[in-house]
Amino acid sequence: MERLSDRPEPENTENTANDYDGFAEAYAAENENSLVNAHYERPAMLALAGDVSGRRILDAGCGSGPLAAALRDRGAVVTGIDVSAAMLALAGQRLGEGVALHRVDLRDRLPFANGEFDDVIASLVLHYLEDWGPTLAELRRVLRPGGRLLASVDHPFVAYTFQDPRPDYFATTDYAFEWVIGGQSAPMRFWRKPLHAMTDAFTTAGFRLSVMAEPQPDPAARDLFPDGFRDLSRRPTFLFFVVERLASV
Repeated sequence: MERLSDRPEPENTENTANDYDGFAEAYAAENENSLVNAHYERPAMLALAGDVSGRRILDAGCGSGPLAAALRDRGAVVTGIDVSAAMLALAGQRLGEGVALHRVDLRDRLPFANGEFDDVIASLVLHYLEDWGPTLAELRRVLRPGGRLLASVDHPFVAYTFQDPRPDYFATTDYAFEWVIGGQSAPMRFWRKPLHAMTDAFTTAGFRLSVMAEPQPDPAARDLFPDGFRDLSRRPTFLFFVVERLASV
């Protein structure tokens, strides 16, 4: 699910972390035109996807549906899944009946046939998971041989800075913080991994690394967000992967 990049210092959170149902409308409104989402992450993901006309794409963690809408408008046949019922309701209002939407937890088995999709897009979702293995295995299963998984995550160099004292970079660790969006406070919890653990997870699940990218924001955002654009263009924020499903592991 796509999310904001500007975060306060980490704080303790309760078991309600990552409950997007509680602030779906505020998050969706912020996400719609923000620098980091609308002018950085989504354009970068669409550029990596390339020509998607006629391709069957699973938007894994579709949120309120802005990326699914963009893919559909480019000719893709899109299916969206998300764990948040409130987010899916907003996606349904945006997308209408042309995009199938399902409430699914990415830690569970996916309700799709083997090889059903040409591409899976996991936009800013994998860092919600401590163990990528079972999820990547399922995403591989629903991809046809040669199909692509396109994923964006918090850049590991940035995630490493979210704690004082600094955590062990080489360990998989969680960090918690509070978002304040539209006047609402939302506890969040993410998992950070070193870069080699990310690439190892893809290869272990039966994928071949095709692209690893650290894109720049859309130049059109320079005049809209002059200060933020300069900052975003000078530091790592997200890391993007394109991996291909091997015919056999």
